[in-house]
Amino acid sequence: MSGTAGLCLGKYAPFHLGHKSVIDAALSETGRAVVLVYEDDVTPVPVHVRANWIRNIYAGMNVSVYECYSAPQETGYTRAIMDAQECYLLKKLCEFGESVTHFFSSELYGEHVSRALGVVDRRVDQRRVKIPVSASAIRENSYRWRKFIPPQVYRDLVTKVVFLGSESTGKSTMARTAAEAHGTVFMPEYGAEYWFAHQRDGKLAPEQLLELARGHLEHEQEKLSDADTYLFVDTNAITTYLYALDYHAAALPELTALAGECHARYDVTFLCGDDIPYDDTWDRRGKEKRRDFQKRFIGELKERRVPYVLLEGGIEPRMEKVRDVLRHYGRWRGEKR
Repeated sequence: MSGTAGLCLGKYAPFHLGHKSVIDAALSETGRAVVLVYEDDVTPVPVHVRANWIRNIYAGMNVSVYECYSAPQETGYTRAIMDAQECYLLKKLCEFGESVTHFFSSELYGEHVSRALGVVDRRVDQRRVKIPVSASAIRENSYRWRKFIPPQVYRDLVTKVVFLGSESTGKSTMARTAAEAHGTVFMPEYGAEYWFAHQRDGKLAPEQLLELARGHLEHEQEKLSDADTYLFVDTNAITTYLYALDYHAAALPELTALAGECHARYDVTFLCGDDIPYDDTWDRRGKEKRRDFQKRFIGELKERRVPYVLLEGGIEPRMEKVRDVLRHYGRWRGEKR
């Protein structure tokens, strides 16, 4: 097996277990896999994101992943199309300084590509018997086929929508209502459950606030596996960070870092307005505190340059705005998929 390497290529749009079986075969049978990720207009997910899926899944293994741009877009089996694809592939292998001995695929083109490269033609589950799925089917309905998608890839396909705002601004109601309207799940505010169990004199210690933020993220990751297109989230680590400042005038470094990651973690941020009646329960701190905390939220989002959409009025006008925003937003691009 010394000196052998298996080539795999594709758009991986998205990467699924069928793709993984091909790379696994290359790694198992030759000891090293060379993976080329092609640019293509069938998906809005950037090449480097798709390449990173594979890099992360095979981290620490003998797998080299390369991003390929400007490949010929025509596919088929005419001589001209095959020549163009073969020339591009040979050029890229030379550019990357790679030499391979086998070509692993599950497609008919395995024959002519292997012949052009002068390597062993190795087909894996070409009839899709073991893993009956295709990337095109997943693009049509990723939720239906999610059992064939690695969890870290599926989580990347879900649009994460977060509702922020001071206490008694309708965040929980909006997260639950939006999830019901879109036929998916929502992430309730883990902090409320944690606060009731651990608070002393209405406050949490700095270490507890960090534990709360970690717990919220863990539960959120679990919810993503069952989300259909959207996951609606009630609050995030920015909320916990603001409570740390309010309770202790400071936040632990890790909590500060988790709050900083929220900008990249959530795709759409809604700020629930404080224009609705205040629900004055025993665990809350009053209407005036709600107003002041709301101002802190607005300032925090502006400072962090987090774009947000303000929701005001009753449930229906708020839901109409949510529907309108999501109608024109798609994961990885600013328009509907």
